[in-house]
Amino acid sequence: MTEHTVKAFGEELDALSALLSRMGGVSETMVADAVGAVVRRDTALAQDVMGRDVRVDEMERDVEKQIVRILALRQPMARDLREVLAAYRLSLEIERIGDLAKNISKRALILNESEPVNLTRSVERMGKLIGGRLKEVLDAYGNRDTKRAMVVWSSDDDVDEYYNSLFRELLTYMMGDARMINSCAHLLFIAKNMERI
Repeated sequence: MTEHTVKAFGEELDALSALLSRMGGVSETMVADAVGAVVRRDTALAQDVMGRDVRVDEMERDVEKQIVRILALRQPMARDLREVLAAYRLSLEIERIGDLAKNISKRALILNESEPVNLTRSVERMGKLIGGRLKEVLDAYGNRDTKRAMVVWSSDDDVDEYYNSLFRELLTYMMGDARMINSCAHLLFIAKNMERI
């Protein structure tokens, strides 16, 4: 981060960045735990993830308050304004990731009421891929590493290919055993949530 003539402004930007890092860390853990709840059929973990979404929502409101304060008091321009606006946009995306992790957990609770589906390992592999990409992009933001961020962005096709493969696999499984249609449909929604993340 560059030096500012007003030291307090630099500290405010640092505090904003630190809050975004914590918020990103919570969402990142929620995603990993939501996928873990699906794979291990862990109802308590799914409920725990759903409860953590409230904390992410609170953090997003805290980020918004800090940004409004910075805009009102500091009236940033150029690079500083872009940084503040990027932080705001990122907070919205991280909050959405928390919502998607909560949605995955809700589906895990429903899946736990039916017979296990063998394809949860494919979901687990996709979850690890998504979790790794999420970590990379949050690290890139924290380190202001645009090259690393671009690598993650350009590798989105891999995620889409994995999703499409899992989609076809689930459809094949449903056609082979009509009793699994309900469970596989929930896994399709889970995969779509991961793809959105």
